[in-house]
Amino acid sequence: MTKSGKFYEPVSGMEMPRFSAASSFMRLPQIEDPAQLDIALIGVPWDGGTTNRAGARHGPREIRNMSSLIRRAHHALDICPYELCRVADAGDVSINPIELDDTMARIEKFFGRVHAAGATPLSAGGDHLITLPILRAIAKDEPVGLIHFDAHSDTWDSYFGGAKLTHGTPFRRAVEEGLLAPERTIQIGIRGSVYDRHDLDFARDAGMRIIEIEEYFELGWQRVVDEMRRVVGDGPVYLSFDVDGLDPAYAPGTGTPEIGGYSTFEAQQMVRGARGLNLIGGDVVEVAPPFDPSGNTALVGATLMFEILCVLAEAVAGRKATEKA
Repeated sequence: MTKSGKFYEPVSGMEMPRFSAASSFMRLPQIEDPAQLDIALIGVPWDGGTTNRAGARHGPREIRNMSSLIRRAHHALDICPYELCRVADAGDVSINPIELDDTMARIEKFFGRVHAAGATPLSAGGDHLITLPILRAIAKDEPVGLIHFDAHSDTWDSYFGGAKLTHGTPFRRAVEEGLLAPERTIQIGIRGSVYDRHDLDFARDAGMRIIEIEEYFELGWQRVVDEMRRVVGDGPVYLSFDVDGLDPAYAPGTGTPEIGGYSTFEAQQMVRGARGLNLIGGDVVEVAPPFDPSGNTALVGATLMFEILCVLAEAVAGRKATEKA
């Protein structure tokens, strides 16, 4: 791995073929000490919160593999994140695949250490429950806003007679625990059949802005971006991208697919629309490689992770410049 000055560089496909070298996020160095990083790329290989089709535990490994196809600079935004921030692969959280509470504690502790070191996390899941312990670690001092791309609101109360921690409940718990500011939360692409006609009542009553897919297509992605920016404002905001927000034609390798979603191009445009916001972290979740042997869904996950990385790097670099001024 090469290192230029204080910044870490990915292995260039012009020097070593992209099918070779060790597998890491974006072909970056693997550096476990978050104190050496501005942005830590982290894998959370766990799907113990999944209620139906498991497989997202394999997401981080395949996203790493497919991220070898990502080059160093963004063609449209004219951003090279590695020239703005110290970015590296900080490894995987050591999870317990057979014990939910232990894993939740492990994730929170890992991200707490990253946060305390001053690094900003960008993660690959894993199912969507992983976002809750991440928020417990980085939003414990004040509630944050949320940009949430998904087919599902993930604000159900419980499953199976009382299970409060599943991939369908993280944002209800986050609101209840004071981690999320619901009035600064927007959910984009919500759709599909529901268990009950009142399933979205909690999110709406709490003040979350829900853009169901019918409204999304009526507005178009440009106006959705305008609404996203209005809702989250200037305060700290976390970006969470569940790949089932996409139409399954683009991302079939996921646990709970819902037809009728937006395209990968539209998703890229919306993530780019977060440029200039006060981003404090992000994740890409619910990539389940066993359901897509082609690797396309993992490539989608890797590409969206890079899209988030670019706008996140600008935000982190901007904050650091302000702190030094």
